[in-house]
Amino acid sequence: MPVVWDFIQNQLLGMKWLNELIGMGLSALGLDITGKIGGSVQFFLYDVIKITVLLCFLIFFISYIQSYFPPERSKKILGRFHGIWANIIAALLGTVTPFCSCSSIPLFIGFTSAGLPLGVTFSFLISSPMVDLGSLLLLSSIFGWKIAVAYVAVGLMIAVAGGTLIEKLHMEEYVESFIKSASAVDVESPALSQKERLAYAKDQVLNTFKKVFPYILVGVGIGAVIHNWIPEHWIEAVLGSNNPFGVILATIIGVPMYADIFGTIPVAEALLFKGAQLGTILSFMMAVTTLSLPSMIMLRKAVKPKLLALFIGICTAGIILVGYLFNVFHYLFI
Repeated sequence: MPVVWDFIQNQLLGMKWLNELIGMGLSALGLDITGKIGGSVQFFLYDVIKITVLLCFLIFFISYIQSYFPPERSKKILGRFHGIWANIIAALLGTVTPFCSCSSIPLFIGFTSAGLPLGVTFSFLISSPMVDLGSLLLLSSIFGWKIAVAYVAVGLMIAVAGGTLIEKLHMEEYVESFIKSASAVDVESPALSQKERLAYAKDQVLNTFKKVFPYILVGVGIGAVIHNWIPEHWIEAVLGSNNPFGVILATIIGVPMYADIFGTIPVAEALLFKGAQLGTILSFMMAVTTLSLPSMIMLRKAVKPKLLALFIGICTAGIILVGYLFNVFHYLFI
């Protein structure tokens, strides 16, 4: 079994054969892949192609699943549960919905307008950009299945805990009045044929790819620079074990950035290779995907400053806590 799993992780998901093939091709063209320029080109081509292939496959698969969970059906599913179970279901539902925080917010507004408990909708809002089925496989292809599963698990725990806390604090009065007064139109979604579901999945691949691909290029480009040009001792000094504030710094750096999990992973991969701590890297990834400035600006249109500040505070505290815990117990995963 270990041999089979290693083959799946390294050759199918990790596509190590592709890296070797690109290396041989660049060497045949006279490029020294052990040098900074050749190594950067190899890293860039390999990660762009690998992530693009995995991205398209995963989006198609996830979108097909998502076709069974339109907003109306999702609302009905969430409405059947109460208490912490509602938060858990909302967090899990977030794993099969949009890939970035900005596209999750309209669904959050719709769920809130429909009268679902505020804490439940926030569990969905935290989970949706932070973790999804795609991130599980893509993270596994680069970091291994232990880190991938752990990342998804802690992301779900932050979503459930954050939503539960907001629910307990009764923050409904801090939702903008136009959201609370909006009339929810309960429209029964038409049953889709298999052909229509496949067409929907194909359209989602094209639309999401157009939106995400620029961030992949930027993320892989930054990763290539870190991987081949920035000295290892620089990364270790800033984000390594000798800096007790590395997790906090990584979280702060991640907030102004805007990318989804697919654009963030190449940067994280390069940082890990250069000696950054695992928890510090995961905190950076979570901050980028969950607390980006564009999504916070959009969310401010729906909630008042006090609730927005609470949401940011809960997410930030959870992300930093997770970062330090992973740094302490990193030996269990690497």
